[in-house]
Amino acid sequence: RVQLVQTGGGSVQAGGSLRLSCAVSAFTYSDFCMAWFRQAPGKEREGVAAIDTDGTIKYADSVKGRFTISQDNAKNNLYLQMNSLKADDTGMYYCAADRVSWWLAFHDSAYKHWGQGTQVTVSS
Repeated sequence: RVQLVQTGGGSVQAGGSLRLSCAVSAFTYSDFCMAWFRQAPGKEREGVAAIDTDGTIKYADSVKGRFTISQDNAKNNLYLQMNSLKADDTGMYYCAADRVSWWLAFHDSAYKHWGQGTQVTVSS
């Protein structure tokens, strides 16, 4: 069965960097769109970055130029490098994977497979 196990996250001051990892089992990147979502307290979960099966990437406007999504096909890992972090980046971050049409890449309801979540806290 599909499993996504997240590592990384933590607390950092504004301007700092963090890296999230998502180890994926039971399928190959050739089949699944993969994405990172986040949810701040009192807010809806939102798409942050996504990567399609052909390597196409997109980012939420709020993180463009600061976050980088990547994947390691050999080890089945998904990453999110977060630089120049802001207090508004605080939240629970989740990786997600599924056979998703690209136009639905930032729709959380389109994904069945989720990581357990990891907290990112940015202090100003």
